[in-house]
Amino acid sequence: METPDAHPLPSWKQKAYSIIFESDTPAGRSFDIALLWAILLSVVVVMLESVRSINAQYGPYLRVVEWIFTGAFMLEYLARLIVVRRPLTYALSLLGIIDFLALAPTLISLLVAGSQYLLVIRTLRLLRVFRIFKLGHFVGEGEFIVRALKASRFKILVFLTAVLTLVVVIGTLMYVVEGGENGFTSIPKSIYWAIVTLTTVGYGDISPVTVLGQTLASVLMILGYAIIAVPTGIVSAQMASPQNTPAPYKQVICHVCQATEHRPEAEFCWRCGEKL
Repeated sequence: METPDAHPLPSWKQKAYSIIFESDTPAGRSFDIALLWAILLSVVVVMLESVRSINAQYGPYLRVVEWIFTGAFMLEYLARLIVVRRPLTYALSLLGIIDFLALAPTLISLLVAGSQYLLVIRTLRLLRVFRIFKLGHFVGEGEFIVRALKASRFKILVFLTAVLTLVVVIGTLMYVVEGGENGFTSIPKSIYWAIVTLTTVGYGDISPVTVLGQTLASVLMILGYAIIAVPTGIVSAQMASPQNTPAPYKQVICHVCQATEHRPEAEFCWRCGEKL
């Protein structure tokens, strides 16, 4: 007995699928570029709306543009659900969830009334920034960076442990040396000062007064410049390693399980075995 997945997609669905999900054809590439511009412009509109002076003068127009983008992304999301063989699999995938989150805040704002909820609506609308993660459709090299970070995770963990130990020790010493009268009222607050100083941020809300405290602060500042370069060097060395050279991938997405990263010579999906 044949399963539903054994039947080929109708020709119009195959054509629409190649345009929407694949970028190795002129039509698919044009769709991706248009989608990229729509994503960037929609994020710009949200940013402009958050500026009080611009919102006061152009708020209604920005909201109209915002709804136009929302409608366009809604149509795109529905089109993706229609052309895939398993809509639920796509909807529950990472990219499917991100696509839905791009729509949810605006739709939720229709159901919530009352000025006391406006702040909540504004917070929900910040989720639209997740639209920019759809750039993953176009940037295959992201896997290269992820592999480098994974390979460096234990070295970075050791580095962070050493830094944490350093700020705890220096923070405790500063609490003992300076005391509450100079602003170091507790060990946690002293550790906060040590973190701010070590990272060369230097808010200036707390500063040592005694000679010994200023000496410790000077040492910590110098250490900060030396320490900042360490994680960058770790990840850079891993990225330069031949073992982390990114493999070429076929620009195609399986229409059954939505798997990507297929080898250039692959004819079948590496995850479900479906013909590409």
